Amino acid sequence: LVAVVEEARVLTEQYPDAVDIWNILGMAYKGLGRVEKASKAFRIATDLKPNFADGYNNLGITLRDQGKLEEALEAYKKAIFIRPNFAQAYNNMGVALKDQGKLEDALKAYKEALEIKPEYANAFNNMGNVLRQQDKLEDSLKAYKKALEIKPDYPNAYNNMGNVFKDQDKLEEAIAAYKKAISMKPDYAEAFN
Repeated sequence: LVAVVEEARVLTEQYPDAVDIWNILGMAYKGLGRVEKASKAFRIATDLKPNFADGYNNLGITLRDQGKLEEALEAYKKAIFIRPNFAQAYNNMGVALKDQGKLEDALKAYKEALEIKPEYANAFNNMGNVLRQQDKLEDSLKAYKKALEIKPDYPNAYNNMGNVFKDQDKLEEAIAAYKKAISMKPDYAEAFN
């Protein structure tokens, strides 16, 4: 990724109005964990191309990573305004809303994502997390199981399911779910814990 950043920086100097290069630079910075620089690159991309839905979604992700939840939500709203069927932006909006403790609004965002993309495993997993937080454990399990039907090799969903089983004092089922997560992701510290 460092090489990508260096190459993209050279290209932005040669082609300062090239939206795709700014977006690539932002993605590379994000991959390196340099979220402030990533945000700056995505802002330049969206300034250059105000109808760039992916750019606003990417900007929202980096803003959320910085804890700037209101700004992230604004970026997701712009992405959705530009592309009303943008399932990923709805899902990301749900994550930011959950971070704010707005659980019902988060569920609505996940449901919007699933209306657009019914086979969206990540949205089901995220919905399960909110339902667990609301102490709706059976509904939470259903959401995780749906995520796993769609994406059987999803260690996070198995780990989250294990957490619900643990909450229900179903310890054997919890251990089995954690073991499944570890079998897919051998360095999964949270599942080992």
